[in-house]
Amino acid sequence: MAESIQHGETENEKTCSNEQDSGDESGDDANDVTFQSLGVVDVLCEACQQLKWKTPSKIQREAIPVSLEGKDVIGLAETGSGKTAAFAIPILQTLLESPQRLYALVMTPTRELAFQISEQFEALGSSIGVKCAVIVGGVDMMSQSLMLAKKPHIIVATPGRLVDHLENTKGFNLRSLKYLVMDEADRILNMDFEQEVNKILKVIPRERRTYLYSATMTQKVAKLQRASLQNPVKVEVSNKYQTVEKIATVLYFHPRKIQRCLSCSYSE
Repeated sequence: MAESIQHGETENEKTCSNEQDSGDESGDDANDVTFQSLGVVDVLCEACQQLKWKTPSKIQREAIPVSLEGKDVIGLAETGSGKTAAFAIPILQTLLESPQRLYALVMTPTRELAFQISEQFEALGSSIGVKCAVIVGGVDMMSQSLMLAKKPHIIVATPGRLVDHLENTKGFNLRSLKYLVMDEADRILNMDFEQEVNKILKVIPRERRTYLYSATMTQKVAKLQRASLQNPVKVEVSNKYQTVEKIATVLYFHPRKIQRCLSCSYSE
C-alpha cells in the first residue's frame, strides 16, 4: 500500500528531531514502549528510526493508540512535547490504508509553525511520497493556488489565508477532507481567528476525525471543542500552571524590614 501514494522525495528529515527530544522520558515503563507496540505500521516505524526517535514521547504514547482507534482527540501538551508526530503518524497511517488527495488539514496560528509541521509530515512520509502544501500569509496567492490545484495530501495553513483561498480560488474546496487538526488552538483563538475558524468548520465535512491540541484549556478552547469534536478522548500531559522542566524556579525570602528597604530603592 505504501506505493499507492508514492510520488516523490523530500530532504527534510534533519529538521524534525528537535521537537521529539524534550518529550522523551527516562522511566523504565516509557522505555519499554515502542512505536510498533502503539500500533504504528512498519514503514512509519522505520521513518521514526531514521529521525532517531528511539521511544515515543508521553503525548505520543497517550494519543497515538486512541487516534488509531478512530477517536477524536483533544490533547493538552506543550510545544516541544512531540505533539506534531502524535497527530501526524495516525493521519499518515490511515492515508496509507485509503490513499486520497486533500486528505487532512492542519490549522496553526503562525507561518513559522506551519512550515515546521509540514516538514515533519514530509519527513515521516518521505518513503511514501506524501505531498504537503503550506498556505500562509506573506506569500503570493497565485503560487499557492497552483499548489492547491495539484491537490496535496496534507494542507498546513493559517486560518486567515485558508479562508482567502476558500472564497477566492476557483475550484478549491475541502469537501472530501477526512482529518482536521487544530494545533495550538489557544493561540489561534487568542489571535482573533475565531471567525475564520467558524467559516472553515462550515465548509468541511461533518463526518471526519478531529484532533485539537492546545497548551491550555481556556473557555474559548472548550467552546471550540464542543463545536468541532465528537465524543473526544482527552489526553493531558501538561496543565495551565506547569512550568517547563528545564527552567529552574528560585524563590528568595526577605525579612519585612529588608523588603521595605528594597521597595524604597526600586521606587526611587
